[in-house]
Amino acid sequence: MKIAYQGIEGSYSESCAKEMYPNSKTIPCKTFDDVFKMANEDEEVMAIIPESNRTTGNIGVEYLIFKYRLNIYKEKFYPINHCLLGIPGSKVQDIKNVYSHAQGLSQCSNFIKKNNLIENVRADTAGSAKYISESKKIEEAAIASKESAKIYNLEVLASKIQDEEGNVTRFLMMGKKLLQAEMKKEKYITSFLFKLKSKPAALYSALSGFAIQGVNLTKLQSYPEKNSFSSYFFLCDLDGHIEELKVQKSLEELGLHCEDFHVLGVFISDKFRDK
Repeated sequence: MKIAYQGIEGSYSESCAKEMYPNSKTIPCKTFDDVFKMANEDEEVMAIIPESNRTTGNIGVEYLIFKYRLNIYKEKFYPINHCLLGIPGSKVQDIKNVYSHAQGLSQCSNFIKKNNLIENVRADTAGSAKYISESKKIEEAAIASKESAKIYNLEVLASKIQDEEGNVTRFLMMGKKLLQAEMKKEKYITSFLFKLKSKPAALYSALSGFAIQGVNLTKLQSYPEKNSFSSYFFLCDLDGHIEELKVQKSLEELGLHCEDFHVLGVFISDKFRDK
């Protein structure tokens, strides 16, 4: 099994992929678009994508979900424990500049402010750790995982520096092949996207079926169509399997109000949702 991810060895995406599929071959990619493109062009490659974070919200990959429309196979809520990594012999008080992905910096804003650190945004957390190992400057550090410290021979100067103790990112495993979880005695998520017809109260009317049928929506996010701020796509998750009668009736009602509708996946709900 081959799994493409954004970043380099030691990234949280790679670590999550390895936890989900220990024997998989992971393929690093420079950008999220590269990850989607690789999975879209090769059915044998899956893509692992960080979709949202419990602390900072959406990661910002929605436009790629709309663009490529890959199928979602699984979700995984993965704990993110950030560390401050420096060259061997350095200490927290030595650090002036800190490097990480924008999400990593945002998730550790309290620690950064407390220690008067200057933020430097880079493409990914593991890449920041690699940069620190190569720069060898005592006043510079990276915010990344403990795994990155091992890979790039850095010292953990501080552990669990994220603002929220329960810092968790939701990852999606996606691919080109059409696979759908068979309905059994499990909890399921049905994920889909839609674009409404242009008419007054369209969203209110479109969502009424879910209320009538008692179907719970766990995610509803709008994203503007390309080159437009008057036309929007919506990304949506609901509790339930698409083969359930109440889900089918809700989606049928939604479809009456849509110009575009596409099911992204039906998959088992991560047990983290039950906590």
